[in-house]
Amino acid sequence: MGVYNQTSLNSDFERKLVEACKRGDRSAQHTLYNRYSKAMYNTCLRIVRVQADAEDVLQNAFVDVFMKLDSYRFESTIGAWIKRIVVNACLNHLKKRKMILADWDESVPAEEESREDYGDQDFQLDRVRQAIENLPDGYRTVLSLYLLEGYDHGEISEILEISEATSKSQYSRAKQRVRQMLETT
Repeated sequence: MGVYNQTSLNSDFERKLVEACKRGDRSAQHTLYNRYSKAMYNTCLRIVRVQADAEDVLQNAFVDVFMKLDSYRFESTIGAWIKRIVVNACLNHLKKRKMILADWDESVPAEEESREDYGDQDFQLDRVRQAIENLPDGYRTVLSLYLLEGYDHGEISEILEISEATSKSQYSRAKQRVRQMLETT
């Protein structure tokens, strides 16, 4: 079976699954949740950092997903639509705790992307994860959204309600801070 046909089958399956969920079919809702919950939990955990909070945010986000499912118009994949709700739920959680963006300073211009070659430095994955987790919330959020979740700076600026330049600046500073942490440990 060709790639086009497989993509079409996945799209047809997702459309039928979403339509069944909209009708209140519990089995379809369970299938949708099982299909996306693990990836969305990982997204939550990367952003909020606390396992119990990530679990709570995920559950609340899926409640929102099912409540808002009638507004889903098949303009993107259901996974992308769910991810946007999950990311927004994470950000709202952080905002409620007054943790996000507190350390941001828009007055300092973004640094140019470094083109340095760091050679074959063998940074262990655990060290990189730890360095990212030790970033201030604003840096970590932009880095996670850009590098791990695949959002571009325009999307990040809309999600976080900041300028695109601030998103780029925070990403650049986050990368620099991670490099510094990895070089000093």
